Amino acid sequence: MSELPLDAYYDLTQIGEIAVSPDGDRAAFTTNESDPDADESVSSLFVVPTDGSRDPHRLTRVSGASSPTWSPDGDRLGFLAARDEDSDLRVGRDEDEEEEEDDEEAGPNGAGGNGDEEPKSQVWVFDLALGGDARQVTDFAEGVREFDWAPDGERVVVTARDPTDAESAYLEERRDGGPVETERIQHKLDGAGYLDTVTSYLFVVGEDAVLGDDAADTDSARKLEDAYGRGAFEGLSGLQPDWGESGEIAFVSYRGDDPDSTLETDVFTVSPDGGDATAVTEGGLNCNSPTWSPSGERLAFSAGDDENWCIPTEARVWEGEEHVSVTGDLDRTLARGASFEWVDDETFYTLVGDEARTRLVRCDAADADWERTFEAQGDDRAVTGLAIGGDTAAMGFAHPSKGHDPYALPVDDLAADEEPDSLTRLAEVNAELTDEYEMPEVRRVTFENDGWEISGVLYHPPEYEPGESDPAPTVCAIHGGPVSYDEPTFSFAHAALTSRGYLVFRPNYRGGSSFGRKFCETLHGQWGTVEASDIAAGIESLVDRGWTDPDRVFGYGFSYGGIAQGYLVTQYPDLLTAAAPEHGIYDLRSAYGTDDSHIWMENEYGYPWENAEAIDASSAITDIGNVETPLLVAAGGQDWRCPPSQSEQLYVAAQQAGAECRLVVYEDEHHNIGDPDRAIHRLEEITAWYRRHDPEVTDPDADDPHGRESEE
Repeated sequence: MSELPLDAYYDLTQIGEIAVSPDGDRAAFTTNESDPDADESVSSLFVVPTDGSRDPHRLTRVSGASSPTWSPDGDRLGFLAARDEDSDLRVGRDEDEEEEEDDEEAGPNGAGGNGDEEPKSQVWVFDLALGGDARQVTDFAEGVREFDWAPDGERVVVTARDPTDAESAYLEERRDGGPVETERIQHKLDGAGYLDTVTSYLFVVGEDAVLGDDAADTDSARKLEDAYGRGAFEGLSGLQPDWGESGEIAFVSYRGDDPDSTLETDVFTVSPDGGDATAVTEGGLNCNSPTWSPSGERLAFSAGDDENWCIPTEARVWEGEEHVSVTGDLDRTLARGASFEWVDDETFYTLVGDEARTRLVRCDAADADWERTFEAQGDDRAVTGLAIGGDTAAMGFAHPSKGHDPYALPVDDLAADEEPDSLTRLAEVNAELTDEYEMPEVRRVTFENDGWEISGVLYHPPEYEPGESDPAPTVCAIHGGPVSYDEPTFSFAHAALTSRGYLVFRPNYRGGSSFGRKFCETLHGQWGTVEASDIAAGIESLVDRGWTDPDRVFGYGFSYGGIAQGYLVTQYPDLLTAAAPEHGIYDLRSAYGTDDSHIWMENEYGYPWENAEAIDASSAITDIGNVETPLLVAAGGQDWRCPPSQSEQLYVAAQQAGAECRLVVYEDEHHNIGDPDRAIHRLEEITAWYRRHDPEVTDPDADDPHGRESEE
């Protein structure tokens, strides 16, 4: 098979959320595809029968479809989207299609549309029994962030911002280029920008809008005055409403003092008719994802420690008087984005991170007990989501060589130790990529360091035989977090590298999750210690086995992966041939207050003026005089999680220390990889940087898409 071209990223389809209809017969899922002409990632919504009897049917063709949620009767499918109307399919590439232009439809400077303000996200509903396009249900001036159906299917509850007159005037001034004015400590959030004082509330949208023709706005919907959002990260996490069969709506918020200085959130319930909210929890926890059991007798939710993120997040259940932990003795954290999928009033399934594997856990709410299940998952693929409806479970599976797709099977078969015949692949969204281009094979590796057994994931070209083939160039790709983990998964970047002859090594260093609290806590408050040692030991282990060429070891990593590379190149200056730290932090002291993460810093290190020695010890910039490794430093110009000033500091300091460096800043990018053009440019930069410094490459600029001349 041929080498995976980097611009094939335009043809990549990524699976998003999955939802199963109440009768279990259909699944809805979202995808992210590329519109190369507009350089946008386009979200689409599909429906497919869970028995696999036909291919998925595309419901939407414009960007923004998210949060698919079935009505209780299963005839309607609600979702969130910022859209005016459906339009022609505009994803993927067609080399034979002639480029067309319509000047009459083009706006000023060639832009499409009439120049009006972009539409806000609203609730839309497809009536799948009657057919036709989606109908808009809400029309809130500031948009809708999340929603859920009432048990009767005739109403929905939504989360929406409700500015006062003074706040509306301020928002209008900001849209016109006015200054940021704030007295909030949490004054910005990555992806949300600078924050304001506008409060989000729960609103109940009635049947006139849900079943009729007129979309509801803030004047026609019932505002639940005591169900409001509050907290430092509420702008990203929302209120997370869930409307139970008992009639009560569960949500999360914070009611204590100083909401911008804590990660604490509590679970509340409120009547859809209004009135006072009732607290389910009473402080000391970071709670999320409240989910009612089928009868509304029990409420499951996630509960993490509000100060120490190394303590595993638990599944807890409330039965009207007290809440109890169901997974407290598991010593494994709930997986990121884990949901609670009830199958009856006593049993639910959820996902946990367990020894570098996202896996299913079956929980008994009545006895507060749990058991690992679905051994049929195996060791070589990741579960990316779980949804249950009726007697059917749907999951996303991501396999390094087979792609990332939705699957379905009967709930009873979740107990299977071997893959059941009932497991049905509902779509094969990247078949053309995986069939035409070389995809990696994968294996897990372990090694010893400081008395610990450390694990990692190794991706390699199919023709490479560890222990038999010659030592190969290796890319050490470091996960973010640090409270996270790597498992075998489908990745365009991995395939791009392995098809070019690289091994890709992803170490699960200490400080990450999925191996218990003790493993995670060894890094707490002392960044740049055990994780750097583990990563270096992992690379050295691959060299000792004869798998990796010690003169051709490269690195990249995003967020904490970038941070860790700062430690590697200053503490182990001969380890990496070239490195590409991306969107990282390298001076913890100056990051304080310029990022959106001051609470995390305070929880782990205290204030910079009170614990300066430990903070400086964890700042790679203080040892920058040791750096010899060529650095490709990347940043997002609007990244408030790891501000671009941090990357600029590393770049200038490393240059002055004598290292060869290159800086790439994506000016309007947040703490993410970005739109398709940027994702491709990023891979072009990284692979060109490796070739440029690879001692085995005789003409490093031969395939450089930017036509750069080497500065060496």
